[in-house]
Formats: sequence, C-alpha cells, structure tokens
Amino acid sequence: MHRLLSALAITSCLLASATTGNAAAEPVKVRFTLDWKLQGIHAWYYWARAKGYFTLENLDVRIDQGEGSAATVTRIMSGAYDAGFGDINAIIQNAATKPGETPVMVYMIYSKAPFALLTRTNGPIKSVKDLEGSRLGSPAGGASFKLLPLLAKQNGIDYSKISIMQLSPSLQERMLLQGQVDSVAVFTATSYMNLVSLKLDPDKDFRWMYYSDLGLDLYSNGIMVSPKLAREHPEAVRGLLRAINRSLKEAVENPDAAIDLLASEEPLINKDIERRRLLYVYKTLIDTPESRELGLGDVSDNRLKSAIATIATSFELSQMPPPGGIFDHSFLPPKASRMPEVTVP
Repeated sequence: MHRLLSALAITSCLLASATTGNAAAEPVKVRFTLDWKLQGIHAWYYWARAKGYFTLENLDVRIDQGEGSAATVTRIMSGAYDAGFGDINAIIQNAATKPGETPVMVYMIYSKAPFALLTRTNGPIKSVKDLEGSRLGSPAGGASFKLLPLLAKQNGIDYSKISIMQLSPSLQERMLLQGQVDSVAVFTATSYMNLVSLKLDPDKDFRWMYYSDLGLDLYSNGIMVSPKLAREHPEAVRGLLRAINRSLKEAVENPDAAIDLLASEEPLINKDIERRRLLYVYKTLIDTPESRELGLGDVSDNRLKSAIATIATSFELSQMPPPGGIFDHSFLPPKASRMPEVTVP
C-alpha cells in the first residue's frame, strides 16, 4: 500500500509538472500599437521580434502602426490594444476623469519631449508671443497640438487668437514652406528628417521653439500597458521591457542592420533618412543627462510630479492624478542593464 501511494504521489507530481510546463509554454499575446507610421525610431520593436527576444520572454507580440502619440492612449483604453508607444501627457489628462482605466507608462523613451513649434527663419514668428494673430497648422491627433493650449497658457498667450488649420501630417512642412501657415506644431523626431528629405537645412532655414524651453519641461513618449495586462500578466510586462530595452541599445549600436530590418517590414522607407532619424532621436531625446543618471526608461519622481501638476492646473483637470498611477517603476529591468553605452556624435 505504501508503495502504491508513493507511486500515485509521484505520478501526481509529474502530471502537475507537465500541466505547469504546458501552461508556461503558452505565450502571452500582446497587441502593441506604435504612435505613427514606420520610421527609424521604431526599429527596435521589430529588432526584438526578428531576433527572437519577445519569444525568449514567452510573448507573442503583434505590432501595428499608429495614428498619433495621444491616440495610443485611447487605443489601449478601448481594449483594442494591450500596450503601445505613446504620450505620457495624454495618460495624465485621461487619468483625471477615468482613474483606473488609463494605461500606465512603464518605460520612458523620450526623456526630453520632442514637442516644438517649427517656423521659417525668415517668417513672421520670431518668438512664442508672435503666435497671437498667426496661422498655425497641425495634425489633429498630434501630441504637440494637444498640448498647444497648455503652451499658450504658460506663456500668457490668448489661444483663441491663434488661427488653427488642421493639416495632413504629410503636408505640414510643405504648407509652412508655401506660406499657407506661419508655424506648425510638430514632433522634432518627425519634422527634422522630413526637412532633410526635402533637401533643406533644418538648422539654418528654420527656427525650432521647443516646448521644454518655453516653460513645459514635460516627458513624452514611452512604453505604456493596459491595467489589465499589468494586473494579470506582470511578468509579461517585465519581459516586454527586457526585450525592448535590449533591442533599443543593440539597434543604436547597429543602425545599418536595424534599418535594413525595418526596410524588410516597409520597403518604401528611405533607409538613409531613417538611419539618420534613429541616431538623431537617440542623441537629442533619449540619451539625456537624466538618462545617464537614472538609466534608460526611468523618470525622476520630482520632475514627473511637477509635470502632472502643470498639466492638471493648466488644463483645469478635476483632480491631479498620483504619479504612481501614471508611471510604474516596478516593471523596469535592472538599472545596470539600462545604462546608455553608445554616444552618438
């Protein structure tokens, strides 16, 4: 009898182990939305997939193109996506009215916000005060446009006196060049290289007015996940970040290979432009003094609190969301693995 019980116990353990193993082998499906059409700044997501880093983390990640950084938040809130690359400021605004329903940021990529006003050097806009009475163009879903009322309020500008023209993203720089608008609210990550592709000198022929230099020291785009994914699959979130963190660093170290890989997803991209965009964005927005101190992906709690307070006050939000509901540090890979190792000249 004792031997029979022992045999039964061993069999039960083996069955339990097999059951557990099968469950662990089932990958977690993650629907991931980008902020926009494929560009060099998205290379690391496809690198992670092609190199098998998502698979190593037991993830089945589907990557779709986006409709704007702010739209990433609403896409995740709708339940259509589990995670994505989008704007933290849109999380803050939504969290004030729908706490618990908004995504949470878990890895900051743009430590310096790419929000800016782009004007011609020889145009009528010489300072932010010149916006009153001017014509400003922007795509409706862009985060820079969403934050424009906040920028106006911070600088004592009557927003109602700005003539707004909604533009197709593909036309915004051309409309500025043609004089149909006086300025455009842009993402430097996109517009800088758009001007390069038009054979123009972005530094000589244009004036860039960064929101961060005009009283809005905000964070911007990073990896966000739905509350459901964070709650039900916390290890999947950690695995997602490990894969992306590893891929971001490798893509910057191997930009030619990263862009070749991206071109296999979208053959119509200009590989030279997208390689330059990848390195330009890494140099200006990702590899910041703060990232050198805290590691890639992390944020300063004090800076985040200040950003939340600024947005809550300026947008007259019904409540000020707590920082912990906006950014969760607990999913980040170890700091040592997040330290920037490449310096782009």
